[in-house]
Parts: sequence; structure tokens; C-alpha cells
Amino acid sequence: MSLKQKALLFNFLGFAVIFLLFRFGLSYLLAIKPVYISVLSAVLAMVIAPKFAVASIEGVNKLLMKWIFLKGFKEL
Repeated sequence: MSLKQKALLFNFLGFAVIFLLFRFGLSYLLAIKPVYISVLSAVLAMVIAPKFAVASIEGVNKLLMKWIFLKGFKEL
């Protein structure tokens, strides 16, 4: 599996897990229509989910992660 495929998979899994947590958590806490809960969950998950990318550093491809809760980039 190439690094680009791993980055895509990690991006999807990070988004999906956070989306589902918000989706069920907000539906438990708020009494609004499910469509609005889904949209709100998607927006929150896009902001909070970690971002993964492949970067070429000194000729070597590396998998990097950026997250709002961590300062800078983290190499995986």
C-alpha cells in the first residue's frame, strides 16, 4: 500500500469516527431534525479531524499528520 493510499485511508477513518461520535452524541443531546444534526456533525468533523498528507522531504516521501490539538506536523 502506497503512502498516498494510507493518507487517504487515515483521512477517511479519522473523519468517519469523529462524524459518528458527533452524529450520535448530538442526536442524544439535541432535539432538532436529523438532517441538521448530520450537517452539523459533518462540519464539526471536518474541522476537528486530523489531516494526513504525503510530503517529499529531502527526496524522501513521508507521511505527515496535522491536527488542531497538536502543534506543527507529526511524522508517522
